[in-house]
Amino acid sequence: MAKFIGYQCSICGKEYEPGEVTYTCPEDNGNLDVILDYQELKNKTTAELINKNESSLWRYFPLLPVSDLIGEGTTIRSAGWTPTFSPPQLKKELGVNQLWIKDESSNPTASFKDRASAILVARAKEIGAEVIVTASTGNAGAALAGMAAAVEQDSVIFAPETAPPAKIAQLLIYGAQVILVNDNYDAAYKLSLEATEEFGWYNRNTGYNPFTAEGKKTAAYEIWEQVLLSNQLDRPLCVFVSVGDGNIISGIHKGFKDLYKIGQIKQMPRIFGCQSTGSAAIYNAYKSGKEEIIAVSADTLADSISVNLPSDGLRALRAATQTDGAYIVVEDQAILTAIADLGKVGIFAEPAGATSLAGLKQALQDGLVGEDDPILVLNTGSGLKDVKAAMQAAGEAPVISPVLGEVKKLIRS
Repeated sequence: MAKFIGYQCSICGKEYEPGEVTYTCPEDNGNLDVILDYQELKNKTTAELINKNESSLWRYFPLLPVSDLIGEGTTIRSAGWTPTFSPPQLKKELGVNQLWIKDESSNPTASFKDRASAILVARAKEIGAEVIVTASTGNAGAALAGMAAAVEQDSVIFAPETAPPAKIAQLLIYGAQVILVNDNYDAAYKLSLEATEEFGWYNRNTGYNPFTAEGKKTAAYEIWEQVLLSNQLDRPLCVFVSVGDGNIISGIHKGFKDLYKIGQIKQMPRIFGCQSTGSAAIYNAYKSGKEEIIAVSADTLADSISVNLPSDGLRALRAATQTDGAYIVVEDQAILTAIADLGKVGIFAEPAGATSLAGLKQALQDGLVGEDDPILVLNTGSGLKDVKAAMQAAGEAPVISPVLGEVKKLIRS
């Protein structure tokens, strides 16, 4: 098993030993990349890197920076290994030849964030942390609460009181200490950092903790196994990801970089970040051509990607610029339309999850990708997380009297 051998700052490039730092770079507060023992990993075959007896992210244990497989028989061992579909009707509608949808709604708490929380909880057990804390608009908190509950780990969640009720219900039912803040996500994030400092809790915050990206990178490993190893692609795979804080897209980028460094893939996929016009800080930086993320006043129905100042913005930006990808921005109405589009092929996505499909549609319109490009769209969470938005996308069902004549009248209309 290849343990991690240190960290590297994403801004200044300085490297640190494993026990030297915990969160961000002491020099410039840059987010840290976990460094694996790539020389050792280069010597392993594909079969040695994938344990096909594990139907979860733990099947890639040699590529994960934790020492122990924990939680046998619990939900923490079922995070990841989500299905990838290729709906023919959606390919036809979009006019593309190769399309995959990776659906994260089958994760234990129904979102992509289970990946990060599973690794974070394993790391917390490894270092003997008593309490894990995070700020969340709902999904990251639910993931932490669920994974922590599975192995009797205490957790504290700070969330904005405006988070969808279904997400708050998840936090509470898993037994976490839930604290609602009468402000936005950024305020909850700041408060969680202050609580970390005051009480010595282990902080799971997106990007701030280097291990969050290590959990999220496992989606790249699954894309490698489910798509790249199974198909002979003559062009780079184009991966479309919705972006808020930036940690999912930076984690996926990290996963592909790991595979490239150890010789398991010969070319990097192109990565496309998709944001709402109401929360487009990273898109703005991309369009400016500068690595400078400036805060916005976020306002979008896609609450999971509604962020003023992304905590992992720089790495998220580089996920696109370093892979010949791009950033795309879409209106909230386009997101609602994409929810309905995915529903028609049997995939129920929350607004943030559908943003990636809305982004693909815009990219096709703008000529950023074409019909012959192999494309994968990531749905990051279940529509059950935000039923209000789902109803906006689907419209209301008609109500009639229990009379067959009214049925006939309705069908004729």
